[in-house]
Amino acid sequence: METSSSIICFVDWRSGGAWEHRLPESEAESGAALRLKVLVVDDERLLADTTAAILRRAGFYTKAAYDGFGALEMAASFHPDYLLTDIMMPIMNGVELAIAITKMFPAAKILLFSGQAGISDILEEGKAKGFDFPLLAKPIHPSKLIEGLRNLGND
Repeated sequence: METSSSIICFVDWRSGGAWEHRLPESEAESGAALRLKVLVVDDERLLADTTAAILRRAGFYTKAAYDGFGALEMAASFHPDYLLTDIMMPIMNGVELAIAITKMFPAAKILLFSGQAGISDILEEGKAKGFDFPLLAKPIHPSKLIEGLRNLGND
């Protein structure tokens, strides 16, 4: 009998080394229902995947999406507790995505992150529509990112 498994890849930022951990699917799924779900969205695939892996290692259940429309499609079945999204993305920016997710899942906590300087207009458009989301600056140390998400849960 063949069993399926999940592969979790980790990257050590200091040494540049990487390693994999293989988790049997039954274990991966059994703990998933108990963990907070985070949908990570960034059009830079490596950044989205790495961020999702870091959060997974910290105990969150994560999925990564690479654009706003893909994130909305994924959210429909994933039902995230948290949305962590980049702001500057083509076609649908992170604030537009955050507003859509908030309408789909009013209890979801939103955290924006960006490394771009020209985001104030996008943030102001969201505020004009009645949406004001917390923002973290990229690059961000993984411990600060985890702390930011956990602080959202305490609000």
